[in-house]
Amino acid sequence: MDIENLKADLKERLTEARYEHTLRVTDTAIVLAETFHESVEKAKIAALFHDYCKYDSLEEMKKIIETNSKLPDLLLSFHHELWHGPVASVQIEEKYAVTDQEIKDAIFFHTTGRANMTKLDKIIFLADYIEPGRSFPGLDDVRAAAKTDLTKACYQAARNTVHFLLERNRTVYPDSFHAYNDLNQQVFGGIINE
Repeated sequence: MDIENLKADLKERLTEARYEHTLRVTDTAIVLAETFHESVEKAKIAALFHDYCKYDSLEEMKKIIETNSKLPDLLLSFHHELWHGPVASVQIEEKYAVTDQEIKDAIFFHTTGRANMTKLDKIIFLADYIEPGRSFPGLDDVRAAAKTDLTKACYQAARNTVHFLLERNRTVYPDSFHAYNDLNQQVFGGIINE
């Protein structure tokens, strides 16, 4: 894959701020991949593509979700902010011939997470959350955990995200709950009774 051509395409598709975010996510994903012994190349490709469809029209994304059997119609019942990852996961195959399912899944689930996340899923999910341009409560703890424990850092990010949505009476996509529950079990070893 010609990374420079992809970057040029991204520069045209994204706002300047979103393009800079994408580069920071990519740099963060590379560091996480090196730290946790994952393919740097896969992490780089998934990170560069993670927001590829962020600014596609809602009508276009809706049509793709409705007509592509790889995308669940359930997405349409939730906020459109969740659409761009799944849509990008199918668009990059058509436009860039990216067929690696692990890369496509990491892009698909980078916003919501899911149960049984692969290491690459976790890296892209976390890189998007902790990239240096972000600033919000609880982020420093997640960044600290990300230096030594990928799963714990993802758990903290998932917990913070679910809490944020619940505090604002927002709906939570089922995969986000599944990610939280699965990561909780991985970190704490199962059901905790207090």
